[in-house]
Amino acid sequence: MEFKDKVAIVTGAGQGIGFEICRLLVAGGATVLLNDLDETLAQKAANQINTEGAKRCIAFPGDASDVDFIHKMVDFAVDQYGQLDIVIANAGITLYGDFATYTQEALFKVLQVNLGGTFFLAQAASNKMKLQPNGGALLFTSSVVGHQALKDLAAYAMTKAALEMLAKNLVIELSPYKINVNTIAPGATLTERTTLEEDYERVWSEITPMGRPAYVSDIAHTALFLVSDKAKHITGQSLIVDGGWTSVSTLPSGIK
Repeated sequence: MEFKDKVAIVTGAGQGIGFEICRLLVAGGATVLLNDLDETLAQKAANQINTEGAKRCIAFPGDASDVDFIHKMVDFAVDQYGQLDIVIANAGITLYGDFATYTQEALFKVLQVNLGGTFFLAQAASNKMKLQPNGGALLFTSSVVGHQALKDLAAYAMTKAALEMLAKNLVIELSPYKINVNTIAPGATLTERTTLEEDYERVWSEITPMGRPAYVSDIAHTALFLVSDKAKHITGQSLIVDGGWTSVSTLPSGIK
């Protein structure tokens, strides 16, 4: 029960990596606000986690890029449970597009969700954590494309690289309050979405040195370490979880 008596918020957690993070946090003793934009998905995910035993997962649907909603969610956690120990900003969107024709609407949407949502969630949460004697832990979800270019992902990759710089900068702001902040950069991962893509698993298995894409558990276990008390002296870092792909950077082909 490594996270016993901890209170956490995880955004973008209705499925995939975020869901698995919530599931493991609850199994470890935490009370978790599970956020997703899709209300039905959020409630279904929280119910599924709660059927596994402890009833400590609370669905909190809403737009994690909306500043008013962010404050509502953070205030709820503190008002209801008296503290906020862990915040994982996992919500994000990927809008593929050729750089030459990428639209203003698409760019601003990616910026709002991936950067704006994370920035203001970190701001709201850390302002609460500053008042706590033990501070807290923030974790941002980056990506290997913040380190290695891939076609049609200029806007998305830009936001992921920016999140890693945000974490570094917040070391200056938050370390005096015992708040550590890191990013995790997943590589190709088998989720509900990617398994629907033709040849995704085959292609990424062929070009990943460890012989397969990540499972959501690979990413979630790494995330839990970074927000645990075992990692309190780690801050401003980005941990890549990609089976070695960025070390060789073989570009994918054949995915339709």
